[in-house]
Amino acid sequence: MRTLFVLNDPPYGNERSYNALRLAASLATREDEQVWVYLMGDAGSGAKAGQQVPKGYYNVESILRLVLSYGGTIGVCGTCLEARGIAEPELVEGIQKTSLQVLTDWMQQADRVLSF
Repeated sequence: MRTLFVLNDPPYGNERSYNALRLAASLATREDEQVWVYLMGDAGSGAKAGQQVPKGYYNVESILRLVLSYGGTIGVCGTCLEARGIAEPELVEGIQKTSLQVLTDWMQQADRVLSF
């Protein structure tokens, strides 16, 4: 099965993106599962490498790296990055700067689409 997670909320301030990424990582560990995560809007800022959070607080960068380590694919909206002043070299290694066209392609190929 192919599952697409579309995240819109910021990485911090509420737990929607955190919980979506936890679910994506869990699903990516399952056999015969393909996981795509697309970050758009404020969620795109979660793709920035080098996040420093208070001790004991969750770190979105770490969870994104976990999804990637399980074979998940992560894309981030290029327009959303530009609007937030984030350049491609600043992204977590393995995250792809993409476009709405890529999201459209993934959506058409997915068996399930979850939006957070």
